[in-house]
Amino acid sequence: MKYMLLVYGAEGASDEAEKEQCYRESAQIAHQIKAAGQYVAASPLQPVSTATSVRVRQGARLVTDGPFAETREQLGGYFLVDVRDLDEAIEIAGRLPGARLGTVEIRPILEVPGLPTP
Repeated sequence: MKYMLLVYGAEGASDEAEKEQCYRESAQIAHQIKAAGQYVAASPLQPVSTATSVRVRQGARLVTDGPFAETREQLGGYFLVDVRDLDEAIEIAGRLPGARLGTVEIRPILEVPGLPTP
């Protein structure tokens, strides 16, 4: 079963050294779960200031700078894992530095027939 681990945190809460440590630790975890056959993909995201939101209302496309919602925590990155069950996804999420610094939301992936595969 595939799960998306969405890592949320406050963007300004870490200095550059702390961010680099978080990236190193996350990369180590990615290598560990790859060795266990559970890794699909992972990546941090650029700052929320680089976001663009697109909405279509009454047939008109609206494009705005920034995220859809203003919140205290922003989506900062993700891990996509392929594990036996939710318990394994929870175990991996609990190892991520984002779980200590913010929140990791776990969402099962909905498999839609007909979508292209990588």
